[in-house]
Amino acid sequence: MNARLLRLAMAGFLTGAAAVASTVVPTVAFAHGDVTPQAVDTTGLDKLGEDWRDANPYRGNPRAIEIGASAFNQNCARCHGLGAVSGGIAPDLRYLEKGDAGDEWFKERVTNGSIRNGVTYMPRFGEALGQEALWAIRSWLETVHEE
Repeated sequence: MNARLLRLAMAGFLTGAAAVASTVVPTVAFAHGDVTPQAVDTTGLDKLGEDWRDANPYRGNPRAIEIGASAFNQNCARCHGLGAVSGGIAPDLRYLEKGDAGDEWFKERVTNGSIRNGVTYMPRFGEALGQEALWAIRSWLETVHEE
């Protein structure tokens, strides 16, 4: 990203953060436990059953990547940024390790969420979205991966 675009993106983020911070208690402004998961249509993907897979069964699947892009925008971009480019609220998922090692961290985080000092920074999405939608998101994330 060139310097001008980066400055514009940061200015937009800071303006939005200031507006939120002025109307909401700060722990709520920067935590996102109040998210209502949006349903994801996983039509076209193999059903995976109740037991969570340890590795992404959809890796490289074009339909999963398409579904994952939409599902990410609906459920994750609010905090992790459009295109997975974080504005600093949550981790930049473009740097999440590819392959099985990254799958392990991803699975743990989406099923258990993230709670620190009693504040929910990321809710549990496993039950709300199901593993088909979440592995589709993971499939898409690998397409935007950066070293």
